[in-house]
This record gives sequence, structure tokens and C-alpha cells, in this order.
Amino acid sequence: MDSPLIQATDLHRHFRMGRETVRALDGVDLSVGRGEFWGISGPSGSGKSTLLYLLGGLDHPTSGRIRIGGQEITTLDENGLAAFRRRSVGFVFQMFNLIATMTALQNVEFPMLFARVPVSERRARARALLERVGLADRMSHRPTELSGGQQQRVAVARSLVNSPDILLADEPTGNLDSRSGADIMALLRDLNEEGRTIILVSHDPAVIAATGRHMRLYDGRIQDEE
Repeated sequence: MDSPLIQATDLHRHFRMGRETVRALDGVDLSVGRGEFWGISGPSGSGKSTLLYLLGGLDHPTSGRIRIGGQEITTLDENGLAAFRRRSVGFVFQMFNLIATMTALQNVEFPMLFARVPVSERRARARALLERVGLADRMSHRPTELSGGQQQRVAVARSLVNSPDILLADEPTGNLDSRSGADIMALLRDLNEEGRTIILVSHDPAVIAATGRHMRLYDGRIQDEE
């Protein structure tokens, strides 16, 4: 049997709030195989986004281990984590996080600046990705000239610029109407069928039902898993 692509063991993430300790995660284990599509649900404050950020190297656990692609990421320093994220992970957020003064094409190109990709290559790659997500005719539009669904498609295209093995999506349909949300889920399923491993956080049961496997968190612990 192949080793899991993502293996989290006994993850804890605690925060101090005044004199109180908030246990955002309280002993979570997770094993994700290559090419799986996982949904993570739970009420507000259950630890969903915290878990996603730990898996993406955007935060450090209080204790526990995370291995991704055979690499222990919990021992990496900030430079190591930045390199890991550029190489292995794409992020899609609820708020799109697009730069308002840039066109769709420029927004998709932007992460490649840090990887020092030559101008001609990053422009060609960005164009191809926008075509892939159905925005061939919107490349010169700025975010304010795009619908919410179109903005999220730009965000998905941007998440793919470094050909990551893993996509992490935090409430990717949360700011969209039902039709646009369904379109984004169809796009994510297509990307999963192409071989990408996806972990998606959502409070929407219909979105979670569209994933392949799912788990529910409650007070920082796994309540159930299917």
C-alpha cells in the first residue's frame, strides 16, 4: 500500500486569550492519500480553518507532527515553510484575496514573480491557466469588473501556477451564489480527477457532500469520519 501523501499525528493547536487557553485543535489525526478529495466540516470555532492552515504550513502546531510527501514540515523554519508552500501547495480562500489594481492575468502571474519565472514563461502559464478555468475572455479585467464566481476562478488559476500536488480550499464557495458555487465545485472536481489532492473546508453540507471523503470537527476534535 502506498504511503499517505499527508499524515497528521496528534495535532494540537492552543491559543492564549487572556487567562484562558483555547484548544483550537485537541489531538487530531488525519491520513490523506494521493489524489483524494477531502471535505472538512464543523461549526464555527471547531478548528476547521486552523487544521487547514497547519497542513499548508501557514501556522505551527503547539504539538504533533505533519508529514507531507514524506517530509516532516513541523520542523521547518519560516524559509523552509515558504519553499514548501511554493513547491507543493496551492491555496484558495473565501475572500479571493485578489489584488484590486491588477488584471486577472496579472493576479495569476503575481506568485511567479517570487519564483523568478521569466516574464514570457509566466505570462504564457497564466494565460493557459485562465483559459483552463474558463476565463479566456476576462484576462484584462480587474477584480471589480468580475463577478464573485469569476474572481474565485481567477483565485483557483492563481493557486495552480506552480503545479502543486495539493490544493487547500477554505470556504471557496462561501461568498458565492448557489450557481457560482456549483461551478467552482465542478472545477475543483475536475482538478481532482486530473490527480490533484484537495482538502476543502466548508460549513455547507451540500459542498461537503460533493467531496469524496469527509470528516467533521467539533471543539477541536474529530467527531466522525467517512
